Amino acid sequence: MIWKLHKTVVLVGMMGAGKTAVGKAVANNLGVPFLDSDAEIVSAANMSIAEIFERDGEPFFRARESEVIARLLDGAPCVLSTGGGAFLAERNRTLISQLGVSVCLQASLELLWSRVRNKDTRPLLRTPDPLGALTELYQARAATYALADISVQARDTYSIEDMAAQVIDALRARPDVLESDENG
Repeated sequence: MIWKLHKTVVLVGMMGAGKTAVGKAVANNLGVPFLDSDAEIVSAANMSIAEIFERDGEPFFRARESEVIARLLDGAPCVLSTGGGAFLAERNRTLISQLGVSVCLQASLELLWSRVRNKDTRPLLRTPDPLGALTELYQARAATYALADISVQARDTYSIEDMAAQVIDALRARPDVLESDENG
């Protein structure tokens, strides 16, 4: 099948929800580029996000994140994965709404914890109680993530390809975002 993507698909949600892995699969299935705002920031800064947080603080990081998202949204339609906190900023939500479509990957706290508990690359979880920190973030961010244009529920039984198919099915309901050529 041949797809025509009219707007950038911006994946939002908690750390560990699968934005990068699912985003790559969605982009591959749609035949469009995959971009990752965190990877763009790391490349531009030549340091990890944890290092940026430590050296310059979260407000500095969030300002750079907004600049990168604006630049990436200004390009050709693609699939864009964002950091877990990106959608919290009203300026980012406004930009995404104007130039793209937000897709929230929803996952249970238990599933998120199973995916992030053994990783030290999450600066917001570098605390004596990382599960408590994740729980607080999860509860604090839920209402904002609910503002996304589309929401897709992750399940622990879904593979990356299963989730990608769920996202594409949700996007197909939006012809202003995604059209298919059934004959292609």
